[in-house]
Amino acid sequence: MFYGIKIRMFFRDTEKYKLPQIHAEYQGEMAVFSIPDGKYLQVKICLCDLSHRI
Repeated sequence: MFYGIKIRMFFRDTEKYKLPQIHAEYQGEMAVFSIPDGKYLQVKICLCDLSHRI
């Protein structure tokens, strides 16, 4: 965990998404990314107000 973000990798768990994936959780919100190509598989995080933090 860093900056309150939990990162979990599921390499062999292919039942739901049929691909190895990374789960990122922050303050109860979640995003799931495909490991091979980095595409979003599921997103439940508001990315709209992050510009002032960069």
